[in-house]
Amino acid sequence: MVREKEAFLRSLIKFVDTGVILLAFVLAYFLRLYLSTISGLSGMAFAHSNDIYGLAYFAKKNWILWASYVPAWIIVMSMQNAYHDIRTKRFLNYVLIIFKTSLITTLLLGSLIFIFQMKQTSRVFIVIYTLMTIVLLLLERYALIKILDKIHTLGYNQVNLLIVGTGKRARQFIRTVKEHSNWGLNIVGLIDDDHGMFGKEIEGYRVLGRIQDIPFIIHRKVIDRVIFVVPRLWLNRIDEAILACEREGIATSISMDLYNLRIAKVRQTDFSGFPLLEFETFNAREWQLFIKRILDIVISLSLLILLFPLMIVVALVIKFTSKGPVLFKQKRCGLNGRQFTLYKFRSMVVGAEMKKRALEQKNEMDGPVFKMKRDPRITTIGRFLRKTSIDELPQLINVLKGDMSLVGPRPPLPVEVEMYQLWQRRRLSLKPGLTCIWQVSGRNNIKFERWIEMDLEYIDNWSLWLDFKILVKTFFVVITGYGAS
Repeated sequence: MVREKEAFLRSLIKFVDTGVILLAFVLAYFLRLYLSTISGLSGMAFAHSNDIYGLAYFAKKNWILWASYVPAWIIVMSMQNAYHDIRTKRFLNYVLIIFKTSLITTLLLGSLIFIFQMKQTSRVFIVIYTLMTIVLLLLERYALIKILDKIHTLGYNQVNLLIVGTGKRARQFIRTVKEHSNWGLNIVGLIDDDHGMFGKEIEGYRVLGRIQDIPFIIHRKVIDRVIFVVPRLWLNRIDEAILACEREGIATSISMDLYNLRIAKVRQTDFSGFPLLEFETFNAREWQLFIKRILDIVISLSLLILLFPLMIVVALVIKFTSKGPVLFKQKRCGLNGRQFTLYKFRSMVVGAEMKKRALEQKNEMDGPVFKMKRDPRITTIGRFLRKTSIDELPQLINVLKGDMSLVGPRPPLPVEVEMYQLWQRRRLSLKPGLTCIWQVSGRNNIKFERWIEMDLEYIDNWSLWLDFKILVKTFFVVITGYGAS
């Protein structure tokens, strides 16, 4: 129903967006030539004439621009859910998405120009191309919203619904349909199995009969789909009604909201022929997780290569200033409690773990975590390493191995996990990371419970864009040493 229409609409709009971005390239070419004529700007490389032949030659010589720019826009907008909930998004949502995308794609385009040494590429053309793309996409989205609203206002492309159920969840479903008239859904009437409800109005719609009356009603009314939003106890009553709709060729849907879940999202899937309902608290698509992992590998490997000389120097300094190994290894809990060995540059004296018990009364953090600003176990060089976060550089190896991610909740000790309350254990439902919201919000200055809440906020609101923002903030936090000790 709505999902199938959305899928078709998404594909259609992606196709239109591709055409719009290519049109922006064409208009930018002619506008750049026009500006150079009236304002005295210098000529543009590979632009021989102000006609279709000149455009074709220019496009051939600058094929990297449009061949990378078009898919970059579509991919980045997809990552920001520009093609989801199309009927319900407001124009302001599209404005924000398009401007964010323009910033990201401009950075990507700048990187390509640098990598391929495109020294003859006009920077003015790039600016005009970007601005033209923004303007055309905004005009397209505005027109799309108006066209969809007009189509449904005129009564075209309507889906007639018969709603079975009048309880709390059914009423909420009805209100949702009423609030979004641009979805093109029209409720014909309601069904309730209580004989006394016949003829009554619920949320402005009349109860037409009981479940056993559905075969009769679908003959008398124009019904495109019957939706069952009923209690679990009613599921054994609706078999005959579903079969009747099947015989008539009328589509049916059953609300999967069988449980009052507060966090987990429900989705239907198939396991080798077995239909399953999945309840997941972390909502991410496979392609998003794939990109996250690819970025983890590329960035961690690049940083390890780039920072290798610094890590060698740090290793030598640690070796010559204190007794003990260069690296500190410790068991930590990862995804869903998996244990792995975490690597850090040693910043404490040998046997620091054994001396921890004597210092537990001086713990400055609440909860199961131990933190102490003037910890006597920390070496002189170790204090500097912690302040600058250099001690955590070996964890890039953990990221490369897949034990950790660049962004995610910090990995706790197994003994800390044993002291968690039930609600706090949900922070283990995502792969741990080098940095997260806690690290860029004050670190040791934040109470333990608030720290956990921040991790859960990250899990509930995760997106690739959120990871990007946290990484940028982490850079400045590391530079300033804010919250570190």
